[in-house]
Amino acid sequence: MVSAESSTGNELSNGDADCDPNGYTVKGAETDVDRIAISPNAPHDVPALIEQIASSGMSVSLEDTQARWKLRDAARSLADALETPRERLIRQCWSQPTEFAAIETGIDLGIFRLLAESTQPVSASQLACSSNTDPIMLCKSRDYSHMSHSFLIVANLTARILKHLGATGVITETGPDEYRGTNFSHTLSAEKYADGYPVIARWFYPAIFALPEFLKKTDYRNPTDPGNSAFHLGHKTEKHVFQCAQEDALFAKQFGNHMGVYRQGRPSWMDQGFYPVMERLVEGAGIEDQDVLLVDMGGSIGHDLSEFRRKWPDAPGRLVLQDLPQVIQGAKGLHSSIEPMAHDFFREQPIKGARAYYLHSILHDWPDEMCQKILSNLVPALRPGYSKVLINENLIPPTGAQHETTSLDCIMMAIASTERTESQWARLIESAGLKIVKIWTVHKGVESLIECEMA
Repeated sequence: MVSAESSTGNELSNGDADCDPNGYTVKGAETDVDRIAISPNAPHDVPALIEQIASSGMSVSLEDTQARWKLRDAARSLADALETPRERLIRQCWSQPTEFAAIETGIDLGIFRLLAESTQPVSASQLACSSNTDPIMLCKSRDYSHMSHSFLIVANLTARILKHLGATGVITETGPDEYRGTNFSHTLSAEKYADGYPVIARWFYPAIFALPEFLKKTDYRNPTDPGNSAFHLGHKTEKHVFQCAQEDALFAKQFGNHMGVYRQGRPSWMDQGFYPVMERLVEGAGIEDQDVLLVDMGGSIGHDLSEFRRKWPDAPGRLVLQDLPQVIQGAKGLHSSIEPMAHDFFREQPIKGARAYYLHSILHDWPDEMCQKILSNLVPALRPGYSKVLINENLIPPTGAQHETTSLDCIMMAIASTERTESQWARLIESAGLKIVKIWTVHKGVESLIECEMA
């Protein structure tokens, strides 16, 4: 209600009128910014993007990853150009965080598993069976008049979650309170894919959301102290994120699954046409079966070495998997040529004179000073003129960086680490007594392989 005292010039408004900070209407206050906020973001780009999509969309092969990416990026650019700044603001502030929460809730309720198991659209009430104490009775009847009050509360909650999942395209709405799954929701029915949501929500969102406050408190200096980061501020802890992972088995499992999914379907340096494995590692090196071909430092439970053995079954030599003891204990079912070994890469490398030492997504977890320690502990193990260091990491390009890389860089910033440009990698590697022989990649947005040797 508006009091008599407050209705003498300015009036409270619940509509679209311009308001001052106290909520009162300001007449004639529309500015250029206000007009821009409700106009398409880049209208001048729309005709060319429509033409690009139309010309390539009819003939594109969805099996061609680069062609699919090109079409996808053009479609995203078109959506960005058509969206108004106000619409984007609401989408980012409202839709995206609540979509994440709805997905995590859907995972907990088993919604995506139930949709994946059904060949027909499923009602919200049927999906609520996953939380009901008597699911058999519910699923056999569409007469809900006899259902308990507690079930109706659960069913109402489920319906609300499903409505938002349908609105954001996670699932498809087929009728009033009726849904079917999508390829995306079907994927979320598998634990290894679903695990990304709880691990990000519990462990990384507090750090990410604390990042602005942390940067402000530290006068916007680039974070380089792994003992003082947004992660520490967000979690109100003195522990590093990896210490938390060591102490929390669920965190370690979910994070391992999430990183495995991140790498899945991406071009690998082990693929034909990426890095010439036989020519650069095997031929002319005189490697016998008892020699060590590849040491995977910080290799978790052996994903990469297992992939290497699968793709290069005839490559001679031993494969050594190194990680902390509690991680190595989880490395099960490895190929007989893969030898698990407990080792902390902050200590001197015990395997001397191997053909190659491999670090995948290790150095991006640490600031330069810590990376220098890792590499300096490795250098004494190298045989000059023979041993190689293979660093599998992202390189941020001068222009046209992909959002996967830049978002990962922001996550690294929250734990006082960084993704790096080519020049930053060169400085770091050279500071440890190594030199870059060549950087191998196939196209932008894909991790590169930095081949190094002793300087």
